[in-house]
Order: sequence, then C-alpha cells, then structure tokens
Amino acid sequence: MKLLEHPAIKSALNELPREEIMWLVFPGKHMSLLSTRRASMIISRVRMIAALFAALTLLFIVPDMLVMPWPTWGLLAVGRVAAGIAFTGLALSFHGSTRMRDAYLALAALFAIPTAFFVYSYLLLSGAHLNGVAAIIAATYAFMPIVMVAGLSMFPLTALEGAIYAAPVLIAEVASTLMGVDSLSLTPLVSTSWLVVLIAIVATLSGMSQLGFVIMLVRTAIRDALTGCFSRMSGMELLEIQYILSSRSNTPLSLAFIDLDNFKSVNDGFGHEAGDKVLVGAAEQIRTTLRTGDMLARWGGEEFILILPNTYCNDAIVAIERLRAHGFGLRPDNNPVTASIGIAERMEDKAGEWKKLVEIADQRMYAAKQSGKNRAVSSCSRVK
Repeated sequence: MKLLEHPAIKSALNELPREEIMWLVFPGKHMSLLSTRRASMIISRVRMIAALFAALTLLFIVPDMLVMPWPTWGLLAVGRVAAGIAFTGLALSFHGSTRMRDAYLALAALFAIPTAFFVYSYLLLSGAHLNGVAAIIAATYAFMPIVMVAGLSMFPLTALEGAIYAAPVLIAEVASTLMGVDSLSLTPLVSTSWLVVLIAIVATLSGMSQLGFVIMLVRTAIRDALTGCFSRMSGMELLEIQYILSSRSNTPLSLAFIDLDNFKSVNDGFGHEAGDKVLVGAAEQIRTTLRTGDMLARWGGEEFILILPNTYCNDAIVAIERLRAHGFGLRPDNNPVTASIGIAERMEDKAGEWKKLVEIADQRMYAAKQSGKNRAVSSCSRVK
C-alpha cells in the first residue's frame, strides 16, 4: 500500500477513473476498442522482436563455434537453428490480427521459444568441461531469464498478465538450477531467482504504464472532445461490431444520419464559438432521447450518426420522430435548430456491409435536404 502513496504513482492514478485503474490489473472487462488497440500493438511488437531474435540467434552460432569445443558448439547450433526457425515462423504469423487471443498466443510463443532454448542450452553446458573464454561465454547463458522477463516492459500488459508470463521463466530458472545446471548451493538459487522476480515486477510496472497510456489515448479517441459523443473512428468500429452481431443473429439494425440544417449560417453570422455551442446543445438534446443501447457518434462538422441496434425501420422512424419532437436546441437568434435525417435499416435496405448502410442513410439525408430540410427520409416512409 505504501507504494500507492508514492507521489508519482498517485499522480498517474489520478489521471484514470476508478474503472480504468482496474483495467491496469485485470484484462477481463476491457472494452472492445481497447482490446483491439492493445492486441494490434502486442502482435506487431512480438513479430518485430521475433524477427530480430531469429537473426541474432543464428548469428551467435559463430562465436560458439570459435570458443566452444566440438561437439558442444554443434549441439548448441542445433538448438539455435531450431529456435531461429521458431522465431522466423512467429515473425511471419498473426499478420493483421487484432484479436487478444492471437496476441496472447503470440506473446506466449515469444517467451516459450527462448525459455526452451535456455533449458536446453544449460542442460547441455552443465555436462561440458569448459575453461577460459568458453567458460565465460557459457556463464552468460545464465542471464537469459533476466533478459526475457525484462522484455515484458515492451508490451502494454496488466499486472495479472505480467505475472502469468513471468512465472514460467522463473520456474525454468529454478528448475534448471535444481537440476545442477548452475550450482546446487542455495545462495545462487535464491539470489538469482530474487533478481528475476524484481526485474519481472519492474518490467510489469513498465508494461502497466504503457497500458495506462494506451487507455488514455483510446479514451481520447473514443470521445469527440467538443460534444462528448463517440468520435467518428469509434463510431465506425461500433457500427461494424453492431453490423456483425446483427448479421449473425439475423436481427434488425437501423442507422440515422443526422445533419443540422443551415449550420454554416450560424458560424458565418455569429462566429465559431456560437457554432460550437449549437453543436454541444444538439448533442445533448439527442442524447436525452436515446434508449438503452443506442449510440451517438459525431461523424464530422454538423453531422451525427445514430446507431439503433435491434430496431426495425418503422421503429426507427418512431424514435426519430420522438427526437424531432424533442428538438435539437436553439440557434443564437433563439430560432429552433432543425435537422435533415436519413434512415437506413440493414435488412430492409439489403445492405451487404456497414459502409453501405451509412451510404444509404447519407443519400437519404441529402434527399431530405433537397426536399425542404427539417425532415426525415427512409425506405418505409417520408416524414415531414
């Protein structure tokens, strides 16, 4: 608990809401957008490190050959070639994946390969009688667990994940020592294991700080800074997720494309600050009419996207009419803000992808503009 009282730690924790602090410890309740970003980061870094390790592992055959006696260096070379092939395969795997399951598998492989080589090499070297430079080179293999757990600092991980990935490395270190790979005395075992634990803790804290930074970036990217709605980027991801869920379960999905009428005249006549107030007011008015599960995203400028899961076209019209009756706030001249709205529904409009759904709703919004503004247009009916 004293650690949490440290000024730097308290400052970092104050930047995050309580729910997001728990995200630093447990991964189970991470939002899908955070998981996607994190998975992409982990996989890209795993592939980069695996490619680097593939080259370095094979290159170190040369120093082994120069200082180690035969057949020791030959057997080490066999292990290095096997590890190099495994690293190469890992570097070529999981390309483009954004799933945490793949990220976990990739990270597990990245730690499993050098851990297996560590055990193999130390079992091999424990039976070799080495002197001089060869003995010095052999002694450096003892630092492999330290290097591995230090590598945790490169990934945005929770405290639980850091412990899970560090544990097998520590177990391998203890097991190899007990098998006589190093010395069988208790002092080297305790000191080396304790050092690995300390480095694992520091590396995990570093990974948690990376995760905290990712959380703040995702939080910023998710919400539009002015209106508090979902941003366009997060709105696209939410719409894609909802489209997939709707398609798999064969349930309706409606979308409303909302464009505030004559918004340019507000900016031109009253200034951009007044325009911002109109946008904020309109977003607040829309949010007050949303049902549980509805999602509002600012698409750009004075445009908003309203995602209505499990909603048929006729039901969407009812929801939009309720919104229009509630109003979109007031302009600086106290006249009501109006909007042109296009409505599309996945099954009704036979939209083959979520982008097509947006395109259809956008076209109907323009049809509403051309037919006089302050109205909604859908495939079910035209509402004035």
